[in-house]
Amino acid sequence: MVQRFEVGARISQMAVHNNTVYLAGQVPSDTSQDIRGQTRQVLASIDALLASAGSDKSKILMAQIFLADVKDFDAMNEVWDAWVVAGHTPPRATLLSGMVKSEWKLEIVVTAAL
Repeated sequence: MVQRFEVGARISQMAVHNNTVYLAGQVPSDTSQDIRGQTRQVLASIDALLASAGSDKSKILMAQIFLADVKDFDAMNEVWDAWVVAGHTPPRATLLSGMVKSEWKLEIVVTAAL
């Protein structure tokens, strides 16, 4: 059985199947913030979605970070490093990518276990 959360006309924010949680790409809502602020927003969204499924960041199996500007890499990593659980840092890919909205500095996709 597949459970979907925050189902919209185009996408669901999360799906759970076979004890695995799949999140849609999470983007910042307040684009006036710098990369640190936008990263904190996205990570808070990830925390909330995982919690609603009964999971948490220590159970992330894979993270993919799409970054609009390589100059933001170090600042984004400062926030990421403070957020991840020591000893449970997930495999991760970071890619430079054009964003659908130019105000977005990043988008993060995660897959986690329940």
